[in-house]
Amino acid sequence: MAENWELDFAYQRVRHLIKDRFRRESLPDLNALLFLIGVQELGRWQPDFTKEEKRDLMHVAVCRLMSEDGHYRFLGRDADGWPHYELTSKIPPTDLKGQEALLKEKIVAYFNDLEQEEGFLG
Repeated sequence: MAENWELDFAYQRVRHLIKDRFRRESLPDLNALLFLIGVQELGRWQPDFTKEEKRDLMHVAVCRLMSEDGHYRFLGRDADGWPHYELTSKIPPTDLKGQEALLKEKIVAYFNDLEQEEGFLG
């Protein structure tokens, strides 16, 4: 894992870029970033996601982020186009702060990849 200040700096950079990109007043929190990743992975936007769909999108995001380390395997998409994953190995137990740091690290890597592949954040 990166040094704490390096991770914090990179994470804040992503938050500012997303805030500017979507012309928001405030910085997105961890849940908002997970929701955006879920929408990106779903591949479509709709203005009226239900509470359950929002939860599912955040779950898709966590699965996608943790698939990078082999903890989840992409199974495919269902008839509605939703991505599905299978847990392949347990994520090492850690406290809440450790889990948050791991997610932040994965979020930074995800958006860095998007930026390189698609010029998403530029």
